[in-house]
Amino acid sequence: MAAQRMIVSAESLARRQAGMIGHAQARAEGVTVAQLRNLVRRGRWLRVTRGVYRTPVDTLLDSWDEVRQQAAWTGVLAVPGSTAVGMAALALQQVQGLPRRIRPEVGVSHGRSITGPAGVLVRRCRHPIPAVLINGFRVATVPVALAHALPEMSRRDAVAVLDSALHTGRLTSVGMRELERTLHGRRGAQRARELITLADGRAESPLETRARLLFVDAGLPPPDLQVRVHDRAGRVVARGDLGWQRSDGTWVIVEMDGRGVHGTPTAVYQDRSRQNRMVLSRQVTILRFTDQDLDDGSAVEMIGRALCHPARVA
Repeated sequence: MAAQRMIVSAESLARRQAGMIGHAQARAEGVTVAQLRNLVRRGRWLRVTRGVYRTPVDTLLDSWDEVRQQAAWTGVLAVPGSTAVGMAALALQQVQGLPRRIRPEVGVSHGRSITGPAGVLVRRCRHPIPAVLINGFRVATVPVALAHALPEMSRRDAVAVLDSALHTGRLTSVGMRELERTLHGRRGAQRARELITLADGRAESPLETRARLLFVDAGLPPPDLQVRVHDRAGRVVARGDLGWQRSDGTWVIVEMDGRGVHGTPTAVYQDRSRQNRMVLSRQVTILRFTDQDLDDGSAVEMIGRALCHPARVA
């Protein structure tokens, strides 16, 4: 019974780390070496790399967020005294828009030479890494994490994480200056600065960022974001994710429907109510798309047609 309590306590700790736990943490919770071996042998805990285990706890995270955070925790748990950096740090800071899979990535200060276990990238840094503590582990600040990550990311993912960091306030004007300073002299800094110019903190999701970039790349005029539509009395009728105002004052409004938020019953009701109000205003052409419509080109085609045909205003 006592042994089971120790295991439950260890797994409770792992829940705060996306289901991951280090050997030293498990031992500190009272799990013996023999129990650890038994847990792995029975398949309850999976040994991910040297000294790091994945437990079966429910983390309540989105499936891909869980995968990314598990990779990030693997790094700091596997390399004692290290700091999560790059995309791993962004995952732990809950910045959205990252690739589905990232690698465990940590940094060590003052040029120390440390070889991490297989699969863990260890960066040697000349100076101390500005960091915050998450569950007692060092995680690079968002500006520093972005400086490591941006040069290695695709254009779409890089702009998405920048948008997310700006929108949530994790990247402020002060942080942007820190990002610029940290980029100075780094390989890929010029490309990273070009990506920064594309960022727009009004975007509320990576899907909106992807749509915005796709529409501009296709030759459409740059859209406005989080558009507020007013009726003739000046009252706000509704809001759209992206929008273009025609020369006659009417609007083409695009709503991007993700698989998560827009799929809940409450969201469906709110979306329907908002769309109905826009229809009644008779000032708006409403188009709704998913990521599939971005992939097959139909979204670009329909927006182009809508911009050429004004709405009928009563």
